Amino acid sequence: MTGSEWRAALPTLTSRSVTLREPIAQDVGALVDLLSIADASRFGLEYPVTDVAVHELIERAQRDREAGLALTYVVLVNGGRTVVGAFQVRRLDPMFEAAEWEATLAPSARGTGIFLEAARAVGSFAFGPIGAHRLEARVLLQNGRANGALRKLGAVQEGVLRRSVRRGTDYLDQVLWSVLKEDWTEHWVSTVPRVH
Repeated sequence: MTGSEWRAALPTLTSRSVTLREPIAQDVGALVDLLSIADASRFGLEYPVTDVAVHELIERAQRDREAGLALTYVVLVNGGRTVVGAFQVRRLDPMFEAAEWEATLAPSARGTGIFLEAARAVGSFAFGPIGAHRLEARVLLQNGRANGALRKLGAVQEGVLRRSVRRGTDYLDQVLWSVLKEDWTEHWVSTVPRVH
């Protein structure tokens, strides 16, 4: 897949343990549960997360993909149908050379290596066929597990964004991370569709 082909149909990404595909209407219940977790990335949704809001998120994800603005994946453990995570990559410039990515995983999938495997697939797709040069992530300062995972991916901490996100009535600090295409060398995985 090259250039803008992903805008017509987002490819399914597979690796040893996970499959990533675009969210569909049947994922609404699982995504409501996932995005309702206290420390989950919200993907632009306000709390409380509802079925209607997640259905609109799925529809927006498809429209944004078609417009070349963003791509959204759900994460499934190979051999299963249960959604255990979600990733979104949004362009920050008209050429999609700089993008922001966010992700969330169900607590049952944390600490299993699923995040790193899924992130390598998404990052390789963003740096490869999409043509991104830089990926940015914003992570809650107190989320040690997520900050550590980004460090394992070779991301560089660029700073702390003071009181930059609201959760309930509190404003929380976020860490700004970046990873550049030239720093991704040891994390590349093939995103070419496989023939069985």
